[in-house]
Amino acid sequence: MSPNQDPQLRLEQVNLLAPLAANYLLRDISMEIFAGDRAVIIGPSGAGKTSLLRLLNRLSEPSSGNIYLEKLRYQQIPVRQLRQRVMLVPQEPKLLGMKVWEAMAYPLVLRGEDKKVIQQKLVQWSEELNIPEEWRERTELQLSLGQRQLVAIARALVAQPQILLLDEPTSALDAGRAERVLSAIANLTNRGAIAVLMVTHQLDLAQKFCQRVLYLQDGQLMEDLSAEKVDWQQWRDRLVQAEAQTAQEWN
Repeated sequence: MSPNQDPQLRLEQVNLLAPLAANYLLRDISMEIFAGDRAVIIGPSGAGKTSLLRLLNRLSEPSSGNIYLEKLRYQQIPVRQLRQRVMLVPQEPKLLGMKVWEAMAYPLVLRGEDKKVIQQKLVQWSEELNIPEEWRERTELQLSLGQRQLVAIARALVAQPQILLLDEPTSALDAGRAERVLSAIANLTNRGAIAVLMVTHQLDLAQKFCQRVLYLQDGQLMEDLSAEKVDWQQWRDRLVQAEAQTAQEWN
């Protein structure tokens, strides 16, 4: 990140109230994301991690505060256009009734890209992520959760948004495939092609992947640190304690 670089994404004192309730899912969130960032969002269950990603993809609207993509307020950008620039891969992705090859091509079809260009990108990312050719005609029902996760990540990388939001993207992948996926994403961020915000409970993978760590608890951004300043063992203990406290409160 250049010291003179403008943020791609900026949140200013953003709050999100739970629907039909008086409690906050997110409270007073302020942060900036720059081109090339690899930020991991961690925190105990119920901390607001997925709520934050949904907010950034406009699946939710802030109760107060402002979100900017570059220098435009979110509300100034048509939702479809915003979601092409800020793309979310949920933990349990859907292929929208399409076959694998159609699903991967869909964002580029919406943009009106040339068929030959689309084909080249599909082949490129299938090879990069080791997606077998025999998957191409499979439907969602013919894929495991891990296979759907892989296809959904490929679909996002084919589209190459400005900002990629990942919600537990490797939770159903084996370790080798998860590392391959995160390595491919890291290569894009190293070139400044995209910025990534990833929610994960897999701290070993997070430690290898991230440059920044955002720690959420009770809907608040408690810390925003460079990865080199994180004591990972201490944070593992911290998460275990927070999860135990949450379980005790529920009981």
